[in-house]
Amino acid sequence: MEFSFSSGLILICFILTAIWYSYFILIMGTQQFVYLIFSIVLLLALVFDLGLLSKKNKAITIKQALLQTFFWVILAMAFFVFMWLTMGSKPAIEYISAYLMEWSLSIDNIFVFILIFNAFKVKEKNYSRVLLIGIMMAIVFRILFITVGVALVEAFHWLLYGFGLFLLYTGYKMFTTNEEEAFDPHESKIYRFLKKYLPLTAHDGDGKFFIRENGKPLYTSLFVVIILLATIDLVFALDSIPAVLGISKDKLVIYTSNTFAVLGLRSLFFLLRGAVNQFDYLQQGIAIVLIFIGAKMLGEHYLNLWIDKTTQTVFSLLVIVLCLSGSILYSIVVQKKGMIDNYQDPQTNA
Repeated sequence: MEFSFSSGLILICFILTAIWYSYFILIMGTQQFVYLIFSIVLLLALVFDLGLLSKKNKAITIKQALLQTFFWVILAMAFFVFMWLTMGSKPAIEYISAYLMEWSLSIDNIFVFILIFNAFKVKEKNYSRVLLIGIMMAIVFRILFITVGVALVEAFHWLLYGFGLFLLYTGYKMFTTNEEEAFDPHESKIYRFLKKYLPLTAHDGDGKFFIRENGKPLYTSLFVVIILLATIDLVFALDSIPAVLGISKDKLVIYTSNTFAVLGLRSLFFLLRGAVNQFDYLQQGIAIVLIFIGAKMLGEHYLNLWIDKTTQTVFSLLVIVLCLSGSILYSIVVQKKGMIDNYQDPQTNA
């Protein structure tokens, strides 16, 4: 049987990949190897996103946003498969559960991001760059927050029960609140702090973050928006990080799921900014998930006596998927029913 040149090349590449994989597993260990691959994939993905999918100072179209959203979601799913193959089913299912949890909570971020952009009159051509820098800062803050949170839980396991109670309270408040509280970025403590200690200017400096007027350095509105995006995301992390700790205590799972979810937030913003208010019952779906995870954290000791960890992880994933997809579908059905009920036949009105 004859092999073509391309078949031989593929076979050689496969053998070299297997050798390379085995070498790194032996030298570094499985978890360190996964960290390495995650870092490489993340770097290449950012280069691809910024170099090919994004254009500097250009408005992002719905088509581009859809392409970028698919790109980050497919990448997150591919990493799920990679984790399954290298670390087993349990960490992989924990990762995808945490990713879906973070991804759904990020829709709340989008609503606030829209308010911030409108309040400071950010030009659409600057959206992509400002979002990218703000989100990258948010990732750094989240990594620090996660590191501290995991270390505290490892040192004081009873903190998990405190997180569980916090999630029960947050979920209850989210479920029973009918309307979002009005958020004015100009009245936020973060903006007041910046205004008190930094020389600010009301305009965007033609896309710059720092300018000089009459020899005096000033921070533009774009700089303020970036700080607000990063810090507001950290406020949202006060809910999401405890929720993820209820799914997994593995730092690798928490780091990777958070990073993929937050990096996909930029494209998700452009895709959903016109429709974010259409999912009226998504908030209730997220609230049920938070209550479920909070209850699971409080009853962890007894659950471990009766149900193995893998079964718990799979069940948690099913609850998250059902609650989120169910709330979105219910929102769409209710909205369509409302449109039909409110429809008036033109001939009837004539």
